[in-house]
Amino acid sequence: MQFTFAHNNLNVRDLDRSLAFYRDALGLTEARRRTAEDGSFIIVFLSDGQSAHRLELTWLRDWERPYNLGDNEFHLAFQTDNLAAAHAHHAEMGCICYENPAMGIYFIADPDGYWLEIVPAK
Repeated sequence: MQFTFAHNNLNVRDLDRSLAFYRDALGLTEARRRTAEDGSFIIVFLSDGQSAHRLELTWLRDWERPYNLGDNEFHLAFQTDNLAAAHAHHAEMGCICYENPAMGIYFIADPDGYWLEIVPAK
């Protein structure tokens, strides 16, 4: 028996704002979408265009408060082939929330406060 990664889910409050962020910050594009017949939820799967892994964004119509992210110790990591250019782009967007120059990494925060780690290609 073997398992492979399929997707990670993040719940979001403003789907359009989140889609724009993930497009502009990380170049992710919509791969597919599912909308509940009663309009109670929308699920959008985002793709990096390279791997089979997807990021699932879920919007719930009746959710009215910010999501509890706890201590925000969980995160997704994205690898880049140009860390300096990525850092400059994210600095311009104003979304860098933590840097660790000694490790050569930094984190950006999405509109809902989820942290996304940016690491150099190895």
